[in-house]
Amino acid sequence: MPLIESTYKPSFLFKNAHINTVYKTLFYNQLITYQRERILTPDNDFLDLDFSKVGSNTLVIAMHGLEGSSKSNYIISAINYLNAKKIDCVAVNFRGCSGEDNNNLYSYNSGKTDDVDLIVNHVISTSNYKNIILLGYSMGGNITLKYLGETTHLIPKIKGAITISVPCDLRGSSQALSTWENSVYMNRFLKTLKEKTFLKMKKFPKSKINSENVLNAKTFEDFDNAVTAPLFGFKNAEDYWAKCSSKKFIPRIQKPTLLINALDDSFLSKSCFPFKEVKNHEYFNLETPKYGGHVGFNSIFKKDSFWSEKRIFDFINHIIS
Repeated sequence: MPLIESTYKPSFLFKNAHINTVYKTLFYNQLITYQRERILTPDNDFLDLDFSKVGSNTLVIAMHGLEGSSKSNYIISAINYLNAKKIDCVAVNFRGCSGEDNNNLYSYNSGKTDDVDLIVNHVISTSNYKNIILLGYSMGGNITLKYLGETTHLIPKIKGAITISVPCDLRGSSQALSTWENSVYMNRFLKTLKEKTFLKMKKFPKSKINSENVLNAKTFEDFDNAVTAPLFGFKNAEDYWAKCSSKKFIPRIQKPTLLINALDDSFLSKSCFPFKEVKNHEYFNLETPKYGGHVGFNSIFKKDSFWSEKRIFDFINHIIS
């Protein structure tokens, strides 16, 4: 599939990557009414799924980014747009992200695809959708691509996927986010991650998490070494990143897939743009707009104000037509 020439042409304001990145978070105020459904996991835990249905034969499973949820503005914006186009949606809340702490000491990570498989199978067994589309943002996009590439026998009803602002190389993205330019984002991520970790330590006082290492963590490498790696059985942060980065799974994907990564996304290193992996790929479409920031792609002009949402809808039509 080709490298797509992007149609995203922002106004001067949104040629600033940081303004583009924070705009939806600060200024979007859309409302949505979900119907929540809780599913139980084999390890005595739960996942909360928030449905927004309009009576369609197509369901989009939307997955949020790190420390996001079904309440993230980019998720709400996409679902409202797709609902208006008569497409059903369900917003996934990864473990511990639905407003209620999950049961286990561990929660989610950037490669935890077994929960996605559980969700897909639940949807298949409890509904009669003709088409299922996966939609992943940032970390959720990495999980989506990894899931598509590592799953040998995908359920036929999964017709394809759209992923946006994906850190395909977790090591490179972690290093990019550790720079001074991204210190505000890093501090915000670490604040909530640390808060959740300390709550877990109170809930599980016999855990072997080192509180001093958590408290002193300044980067994702520090945090993943202290928390993510030991909780999920990885040797260290490097081992976690190597095994969970979606980049190496892209060549194995056999469903129509779109990846949109802006070239000015400060969260992404050069290694997060899988040009080599998608060359001559039969199913993969890569779109790299010059601008867009991280999960941004905003515009002050009405006709372009939902550019990424429209791209999602157009690609869904391409997949299922």
